Formats: sequence, structure tokens, C-alpha cells
Amino acid sequence: MASICAQTLTIRPKSVPLFRSLHNFPSILPIPSSSLFGRPDFANRTVRMGSRLVIAPKATLSGTDGSVIDAIGDVKIFSAADDRSVAFKDLWDQKEEMAVVALLRHFGCICCWEFASALKEVKPRFDAAGVKLIAVGVGTPDRARILAERLPFPLDCLYADPDRKAYDALDLYYGISRTFFNPASVKVFSRSESLKKVFKNYTISATPDDKSSVLQQGGMLVFKGRELLYARKDEGTGDHAPLDEILDICCKAPVA
Repeated sequence: MASICAQTLTIRPKSVPLFRSLHNFPSILPIPSSSLFGRPDFANRTVRMGSRLVIAPKATLSGTDGSVIDAIGDVKIFSAADDRSVAFKDLWDQKEEMAVVALLRHFGCICCWEFASALKEVKPRFDAAGVKLIAVGVGTPDRARILAERLPFPLDCLYADPDRKAYDALDLYYGISRTFFNPASVKVFSRSESLKKVFKNYTISATPDDKSSVLQQGGMLVFKGRELLYARKDEGTGDHAPLDEILDICCKAPVA
């Protein structure tokens, strides 16, 4: 455990992708800001659940280090509502507000429509807890609006990253093997009913013109102000963050 923490929690310059050191470790790795200082007590604040590392509640709310948001804060993405450019650090109040940042694959991905639908369903719980939901996808704002209008999904929560700058900064997985051949991708077959539901309004026309973008995988971040509480890289297509874990961190209650 100690060796894992030592390798994954090194603070890196902005020019070095934040998640590069996570490639060989579990796909779920909540990181408290206190551990970003390299404190040795991180190992004592985590518990292992199967192949996953889950952070203990007392560690999620400790520390004020902002190294993560410093690494990605200046990355510019675009609002689906009005096409305006906005920096990551301006998406939520950096003092106290809690934010769930869901990085989808691309706007023409049926699995991302399914996950966006699930996020929309739990949004009232985020709202009640004072948590801001932010969904980012690969593609242009006009493609984002296709998803928002047809799914539907709230436009004010949706952002576009046509050049995958945020994904590159976080070093999220990319490539043919991750997209089509990763074992984690078989999870989608257990969700056939939810996929059928969103397929009724789905259109492939939301896919980016740059077809290389379809090889991008997503991830999930949870912040409290500048503090990173949770970080996850999707291993394969449709391998999304379990929303019960996200709600437990944000709202202190499991999915009903």
C-alpha cells in the first residue's frame, strides 16, 4: 500500500499529465488533498475493497492543497449553452463549493448518453446537497446541444472540449484497445435496459467530426473548493464511476 501511495501522489508540474502515474493501479483512486503533500498517513486512511481503493470519510474533507486544480485550472473548454470559453477553475466557486466533474467520452457515444441520463436523474440530490454538477464531453458545443436537446440534459451543466485538452491534461485513457477490447467495457452488457431507454432519442450525428476522438475514455473528479476528494479514470467504454460512491462522498447517502 505504501509503495502505491508514494508513486501516485507525487505533485507534478502543469506540463506533466496529472494521472500519468495511475496507469498501473486501480481505476478508482480517491485522493485527499492532504495526501498530495506526500503524508505517510495516507495508507492508514484508506481501505481496500476488492481491487479498488476507497478513501475513508475523515480523509476526504481534510487539507487545503490545490495542486490538482492548479494543474488543470487554466484549461479552456466551451459552454454548450452559449459557446463561451471558460477555464476549469471558473466552473465552480473555488472557496467552498463542491463540484462533481464528469468527463464523458464524446457526445455521440451511446454509453455516455446513458451515463448523462443517470447523472440527470441524481442531479436533484446534488442540488439539495449544494453540489454543482458539471459534465464535459469531447466535441464541439453544437454536438453537445444535440445530446442536451434529445436526451434531454440541462444545458447549463454541459461543456464541450473539442481538442480533448482536459483529457490530455489528466492523461485519461485513449486508444483502440481501451475503447474496444478492454475487459471493463463488457459492463455495458449488464445495462441493456437503460441503454434501450436512451437509444429511443439517440443520434449518431452528435459524434465529433474528428473520428479519432471516439477513442477517448472519460473519468470522474469530485472537488470541494480547490481540494480534490475523488479521482477516477474509466478503464474502458461504458466503465463509468459508480454513482453510489459519488453520492456517498457528496451527499453522505447511497443510491436508493
